[in-house]
Amino acid sequence: MAKEYAVTVNPEEEEVNRLGVVRVIWSELSGGIGPWGAFRPIFSVLVSLVPFVYLGQHFNGQHSKAFGWALIQLPLILTVILFPILYIWSIIDSWWFSNKIIVSKNIV
Repeated sequence: MAKEYAVTVNPEEEEVNRLGVVRVIWSELSGGIGPWGAFRPIFSVLVSLVPFVYLGQHFNGQHSKAFGWALIQLPLILTVILFPILYIWSIIDSWWFSNKIIVSKNIV
């Protein structure tokens, strides 16, 4: 004897308000780790675009790396090829390390 079961689902309408939408958008943008969240790498790249001072490394807490690159840039300024390579690499490194900080905070 086979028994038949009937399942009915009553769709419940969830109330959507503006604050809930803003909360979801903020959670997605911040990555769930506070106000910096996903903005941290973007801000790190923006401050690292200032040439000669390596603010992206300072922002990420890598002060010794920033001071080292500032000293290395003095002889490299005289070259046309090597200084832009160091400048572009500092921007990439700032982005990379900032993402690493976000990942390490999300693991906890």
